Amino acid sequence: MDAPGDKVGKGLATDTPPSDERPSSAVKPPKGRYGMGTILSLLVAVSLVALGLRAKYHHAGAGDDHDSQTYCYTGVQTLHSDQPVAQCFTVANGLFTAVTSGSEPELKRRSSEDTTTAAVDGFVIPGLWDGHGHLVDYGEMLVNVDLFGVATLDDMRARLRDHVAQHPGSGTKERWLRGIGWDQTDFGRMPTAADIEEDPALRGIYLFVDRIDGHCALVSQAVLDLLPDPIPDVPGGEVVRDPPGLGVFCDNALGMILAHYPKPDDATKTRYVKAAMRALNAVGLVGMHNAGTDPATVDLLRSLAGGDDWTVRVYAMRECAARNTFCAADATRVERDDGLLNVRSVKLFADGALGSWGAAMLEPYADDPSTTGSLLIDETALAAVTKQWAAAGFQVNIHAIGDRANRAAIDAFEAALRQECGPSANLATCEHNRRFRIEHAQIITPEDQQRLHSLRVIPSIQPTHATSDMRYAAARLGAERTSRAAYRMRSFLDLQPVLGSDFPVEPPNPFHGMYAAVARKSPATGLGRDEDGGKGWHTEEALTLEQALWGFTGAPAYGGFLEGKAGQIREGAYADWVVLDEPFDGQGFDVESLRTLKVRETWVAGKRVYKRDD
Repeated sequence: MDAPGDKVGKGLATDTPPSDERPSSAVKPPKGRYGMGTILSLLVAVSLVALGLRAKYHHAGAGDDHDSQTYCYTGVQTLHSDQPVAQCFTVANGLFTAVTSGSEPELKRRSSEDTTTAAVDGFVIPGLWDGHGHLVDYGEMLVNVDLFGVATLDDMRARLRDHVAQHPGSGTKERWLRGIGWDQTDFGRMPTAADIEEDPALRGIYLFVDRIDGHCALVSQAVLDLLPDPIPDVPGGEVVRDPPGLGVFCDNALGMILAHYPKPDDATKTRYVKAAMRALNAVGLVGMHNAGTDPATVDLLRSLAGGDDWTVRVYAMRECAARNTFCAADATRVERDDGLLNVRSVKLFADGALGSWGAAMLEPYADDPSTTGSLLIDETALAAVTKQWAAAGFQVNIHAIGDRANRAAIDAFEAALRQECGPSANLATCEHNRRFRIEHAQIITPEDQQRLHSLRVIPSIQPTHATSDMRYAAARLGAERTSRAAYRMRSFLDLQPVLGSDFPVEPPNPFHGMYAAVARKSPATGLGRDEDGGKGWHTEEALTLEQALWGFTGAPAYGGFLEGKAGQIREGAYADWVVLDEPFDGQGFDVESLRTLKVRETWVAGKRVYKRDD
């Protein structure tokens, strides 16, 4: 493995002081509908038969990166407005070098050149991106215990018990039992360490399992015994004490647990990264925005990028070892020439999560008037650290769920833009060059929505959060706040909202995200809320299929300064694509099929990284 900073594979990993150069304009989503061109497809098929081309797949190896390869499919949806549909494209050095209609003269010309043409019966869309996920955490979940969907405490104990039985050594002081996915909404109350001790097979183990949102965790009695007695309260966090009995820690209070947690070494984290990338490729993902990457993980990713098992492009958001601070020593960018790893942004956290009453609200929760949640950092400090990172040339992305947190984020961005561009500057133009983002942007007052539009701040939205939260969101927020302020999507279309899943909080399948965005129903069940008769939840904020697809392709590219390189099939872009069995163009497409759609193949940099076993 090459050392960080050396040439790895075909990309140059460099730490550089940020430049003032920024892309000058955004790529706008193509307009209109994307037909597959039936007549043209038939012409291509006839032409291929006439030329006697043998259908085959080509998987470029390390030794033939420079070979030119042409691929022809039944239909290619490019998402490039200059040429929305095609049948063929040529790949060399990991890039698309030509995209054509595949007419008979063009195919004859190619057949006489020193290229190889692969004719494939299938339908292509650009490689998909997840705009907000957690790579290492997802890999850790894949090799640890999965608690998603547990309906009772007995169910949770059974899964934990089975995992311990199948993985000797798990749950020891050196190797704590980790997992994610429980939700107290299903239990009727928060779990406690005593609930774990009830099971003789779990008694005495070291357990540290995250709530579904990752903002709270349940620990066992063995872990509690490592903490001070009495356990103190923590600003910006919560030690849950109701019901009586300790065990759940939220947000900043998790620091007490993490201080004792035996963190995985690089070899273990490498295993997590590989497992995660394989799983992401299987659902058509070629890239992801890693929402929070500590300095040690940035170093690890730099050492792995370009290796044979690196099959997902990563746009990483830095995070200091001490959350919500400016760490000057780590304020450097990493930008590989091959686009496999880019680090030019930072992640800050304004508040916690709605499900655990941790989202910072302007008014009390409707189902618990005693609290308004809490900020993890006060407004003044958030603005100060935002300005520090902006001055260092970084894109700043702030986690904000509650309306108070979103207001604090918008205030911080406005202050940073005025600092960087001057008090009399056009702040929207300044924002275009900076592309500050609000991660989640779940609950924003109408007044602050107007400010968001005025400043052109990018919302980073996870559509499945809306369909997961709909079972309790209205009760927690109240009807008026829900209808006017919560889970906007269509309202933000002009801001090019970046769509994602927040995996492992939600499954990473982008087609499920599209379903949630278009139908506003659960991709797991195909239903909305029982109270609404199973119909879509607040469908006035639903997207079209075309808009949802752009949210997982062109919008993440823009949100990561990669427009023209990612999310489209066009000359000069990364040669990333997904092969499907049916056209994905909105013309008669059954939206319900998104729930069961299976990817046939996934390609990254002109190499096939996933093939479905039929």
